Amino acid sequence: MRYANNPILTPRDLAPSQESMKIECLLNPGVFRFDGKTWLLIRVAERPEQREGEISFPLLDDANRITVMRVPSSSPELDLSDPRVISYKGSDYLTTMSHLRLMSSTDGVRFVEEPGYGPVFGSDAYESYGIEDCRVTLLEGTYYLTYTAVSANGVAVRMRSTTDWKRFTDYGLVLPPHNKDCTLFDERIGDLYYMLHRPSSPEIGGNYIWIAESRDLRHWGNHRCVARTRKGMWDSARIGAGCAPIRTGEGWLMIYHGADGDNRYCLGAMLLDAADPSKVLARSDRPIMEPSAPYELTGFFGNVIFTNGHIVEGDRIVMYYGASDEVICRADLSVREILESLK
Repeated sequence: MRYANNPILTPRDLAPSQESMKIECLLNPGVFRFDGKTWLLIRVAERPEQREGEISFPLLDDANRITVMRVPSSSPELDLSDPRVISYKGSDYLTTMSHLRLMSSTDGVRFVEEPGYGPVFGSDAYESYGIEDCRVTLLEGTYYLTYTAVSANGVAVRMRSTTDWKRFTDYGLVLPPHNKDCTLFDERIGDLYYMLHRPSSPEIGGNYIWIAESRDLRHWGNHRCVARTRKGMWDSARIGAGCAPIRTGEGWLMIYHGADGDNRYCLGAMLLDAADPSKVLARSDRPIMEPSAPYELTGFFGNVIFTNGHIVEGDRIVMYYGASDEVICRADLSVREILESLK
């Protein structure tokens, strides 16, 4: 059930990171409980204020400072056909640069930024185009952040950890390009840690969900393909995991996103084997949630529902999601009802 007063956050609810920037979109928050509150780690996408006759976009320089590249809008070497990507002189750039912003709530619907908990920015050349779509997993008393690091080198998975949300340990890139949609399981299975991830193969293969395992959270191996796209269905073009799968009496319940050839993003579910989560026991034939509300159908990039964060309270899944690549929303789902839909 969608929250009646969606969206709960829009770009005008936050201030940009600096005066020269404008927030275009809020997207796909990681979600966690900390200090008795619900927290969102929101992807904030910014760009410079646009001037007539030019296209400008942000980059991170070698000193980790945001700089602006400006291109005449009349340039024949400029391709603006995708609102998310700028192609110029044979190179691709993002129209916006994303960082992560922490916001907390005592009631799960009204969120504020708290003093002392600063934003999380890109830190080096592998994050020079920004950091995106962070999943947060509480594992053995430590919060692990797995997110997408974007640069001219490609799209990769990076990991940081924290116990207080003020000091972070940087693990660097844990998966090389092209990879994203990475989430950790929130407990060990046997003596192994597990992650889901989404490598991309545009020529042979596709955008499929894979699983990997580790003994130390730093070195990952035994990669196996868990699920593939399905021709002619709602998840025919690409799929990717949401956040940490939910342990149930029937196995691990994973909410995932799928997109079709028209870039329409919906949510579905998979049930993974409790002892061997590389085995899919069941999968949604139809979406458990699809774009239908006005704020999901139109926006920066319409027809999109995308989640990588939720909190489980008994049977209830309190899910936070990005809609139309622009605003943040909430919906409450039932574990039991999703499991029933998979039978």
